[in-house]
Amino acid sequence: MNEQHDDERTRIRVAIDRLLAGQPTSSNGSLTAVALAAEAGVHRMALQKRHADLKEEFYARVRSETHQIPEVERRLRKEVVRLKEALKESRAAESESRHRAEQMALAAAVLILQEPDGENQPVPDNVIPLRLSGH
Repeated sequence: MNEQHDDERTRIRVAIDRLLAGQPTSSNGSLTAVALAAEAGVHRMALQKRHADLKEEFYARVRSETHQIPEVERRLRKEVVRLKEALKESRAAESESRHRAEQMALAAAVLILQEPDGENQPVPDNVIPLRLSGH
């Protein structure tokens, strides 16, 4: 590792300690990766790419030392709940569509199999006869 890399890691670790102590000097003090990068004086992408382990260490310490859920995790959990609800609604709509398609297929089969003079034939209770206009 080069000296710049080691210096960034040291600054990030010191910034983690400051944020968790509630003593920010270069950020808004929120317990986020954005605030951590600002506090450490490193580019956010450097934190995400080169120092991802320190970012995860930060979030682990946020959980254990402050007993808070990190903001990014909170947003993701909220999104998971929203997506599960959307999936549930989608599955219900798909089920309803399948049911309607089955009903239409059964009705079509009855109409196809019905004799031309089928108006005198008994219609099962679960079939609603279609009346052609003009008849």
